Amino acid sequence: MAKGIIWATAEDLARNRGRVISLYRQILRSLNSPNLPLSFAARLAKKAEVRAIFMLASEERSLHNIEDLIDTAEYSLSLLRKGEIPKYIQ
Repeated sequence: MAKGIIWATAEDLARNRGRVISLYRQILRSLNSPNLPLSFAARLAKKAEVRAIFMLASEERSLHNIEDLIDTAEYSLSLLRKGEIPKYIQ
């Protein structure tokens, strides 16, 4: 993300699209892990929360906020892989 100074350009958004979609899918898959102490209904609710977060974040145009959102998604994914539920989706 180097083209836009503060606001994301179309190139910046296109460059991050694959990474964001990959993180989204990995988080949804991680919520199905048997290591998480969630019932079926709780898993569906968590998946709905993740979808809502990513849908709202898809309208973000600030480069710094986009980087923060990606960092947060990667951190949350690392927690899910350890069998923990991140606080923002608890």
